[in-house]
Amino acid sequence: MRTRIGTRLILGAGLATALVIGGMAVVMLRSHTAQLLAERTRSADQLSETIKSATHFDMLENRRENLHRQIRAVGGLQAEGIRKVRVFNKEGRVMFSSDEAEIGTSLDIRGEACYACHAEGRPLERLEIQARARTFRGPDGTRVLGLINPIPNEPSCSTSACHAHSPKQSLLGVLDVNVSLAEVDREIIHSRMLITASAVLAILAGGLILWWLNRKLVVRPVAALVAGTRRVGEGDLGTLIPVHGNHELSQLAGAFNTMTQRLAETQRQLAQADKLASVGRLAAGVAHEINNPLTGVLSYASLLRKRLDGDSESCDDLDVIVRETVRCRGIIRGLLDFARPTPPARKPMDLNEVVRRAVSVVMTQLSLNQVDLSLDLAAELPPVHADANQIQQVAVNLLLNAGDAIGTGGGTIRATTRLGAGASVELLVQDNGRGIPAEDLPRIFEPFYTTKGSHGTGLGLAVSWGIVEAHGGALEVQSEPGQGTCFTLRIPTAAHPGEGTDAGQPIIPTTT
Repeated sequence: MRTRIGTRLILGAGLATALVIGGMAVVMLRSHTAQLLAERTRSADQLSETIKSATHFDMLENRRENLHRQIRAVGGLQAEGIRKVRVFNKEGRVMFSSDEAEIGTSLDIRGEACYACHAEGRPLERLEIQARARTFRGPDGTRVLGLINPIPNEPSCSTSACHAHSPKQSLLGVLDVNVSLAEVDREIIHSRMLITASAVLAILAGGLILWWLNRKLVVRPVAALVAGTRRVGEGDLGTLIPVHGNHELSQLAGAFNTMTQRLAETQRQLAQADKLASVGRLAAGVAHEINNPLTGVLSYASLLRKRLDGDSESCDDLDVIVRETVRCRGIIRGLLDFARPTPPARKPMDLNEVVRRAVSVVMTQLSLNQVDLSLDLAAELPPVHADANQIQQVAVNLLLNAGDAIGTGGGTIRATTRLGAGASVELLVQDNGRGIPAEDLPRIFEPFYTTKGSHGTGLGLAVSWGIVEAHGGALEVQSEPGQGTCFTLRIPTAAHPGEGTDAGQPIIPTTT
C-alpha cells in the first residue's frame, strides 16, 4: 500500500510531538503530586510539633487527664483532615490516643507505624521528615498520611521526682499523627485531568499546525511537481509549475520549469532539423532530376525566340516560357543551396561593409517600390570571423523580405548594426510593413512555408537560418500585425566556433 510522503511526515512529526508532550505531562504530574504530598507532610510535621509543644508540660508533670483531653480534641478535628493522634512508648504500647479503644494496646514494631524507627534493629535518634512519613489505606479506602515524631528524653525528664527516666534513655516514645489525603488525592485527580486535557489539546493543535504546514509547504508543491512530471511524460512540454516562496521546493519548481522550456526548445530544434533533413534529401533528388531538363527547355526556348523574331505573338509566348524557366532555375538553385549547404569559409570581416554590399544589391528593386532605406551603422564594430558571402546572402534576404512586406505602396526600412550581448555583433532589419500574424511566427523558419502566396518559395528564411546556425549565431524576429517587423541577426565575434558565448550551442529561432 502506497503512503504519501506528507502522511509519513505528519505521522512521524505527530508521534514525536505526542511523545514529547506526553513525557512532559507525566513529569509535570509526578512533580505536582510530589509537591502536594511534600506540602501535606510538612503541614503534618508542623501539626505534630504543635501537639508536642502543647502537651510538653502535661507530659513533664504527668497530667494524664489533660493529655487525654488535648489528644482527643486534636484528633476530633475531622474538618482539618486529622484522622488520629496517638502516643506510644518505645516498646510500641499506645499510651494516649484519640481512639480510646487503642489505649493500652501494643503495636508490632514491624507494623506501619514502627518500621521506620526499627528498620535497622534499633530505634533511630533522629530521622528526616520524609523517612518519618508513610502512606497507607484507611478502613474507608482513602489514603492516609502517617507521620511519627520521636519524643526525646530531656534532662528535666530524667531529674524529675514524679517519673524519672534513666539519663541513658534517648527516646521516651513517639507521637503519631494520621492525616487524611483525600483532599490531596482530589487535587491530584483534578491536576491529572487538567494536565492530560492540556496535553491532548497541545498534541491536537500541534498536529493541526503540522498538517497545515505540511499541506502548504510539502504536499501541494510535491503534488504540483508530480502532476507536471506526468504531463511532461505525456508530451506536454508547455507545462509550467507555479513557483511560490523561496525554499527548496520552489527552487525545484523553478528548475523544473527551466528544464521543460529547454526540452521544448530542443524538441522544436529536433523537429526543425528533421524537417530540414527530410526536405534536404527530397530537394537534392528533385533538383538533380529537374535541373538538366529545365536547362534544355531554356536553351530551346531561347533558340526559338531568335528564329521567330518577326512573329510578335509567338515571341511573347516564348518570352513567358523563358521567364518562367529562369524562375524555376532560381527555385532549383535555392533548393540546392538548402539541401547541400556549403560549409562557411570563415575569415575576419567587417559587418558594416557586408551590409553596404547587400544594400547595393537590393537598392534598385527597393527604389522601384518607393521604399526608403536608411542605415545606422555602429562605428568601430569588432571584426567577425565568418563567411562574408553567406552573411551577405542572409542580409540580402532579410532586406528583400522587408521590401516584400511593405509592398508597392512605399514605406521605410532601417538597417542597424550594434554590439550585442556578450561577445557578439547584431544586425537589425526593421520595416513598417504589414507585419506577421502571431499564428505564423512559429513557422516562418520552416522550409516551403511562406506568407507571400505565389510570390515566394518559402526557402529564403530557412536557408538563412541554416547559415546563421552554422556560424553559431541566432536569427530572431519580433512582429506586430500592422506595426511592422524586426529581424535580428546575431553573430559571435569569437575567432573560432565554440569560443563565443553561444557558439557550439544549438541555436533555436525564437519569437516574441
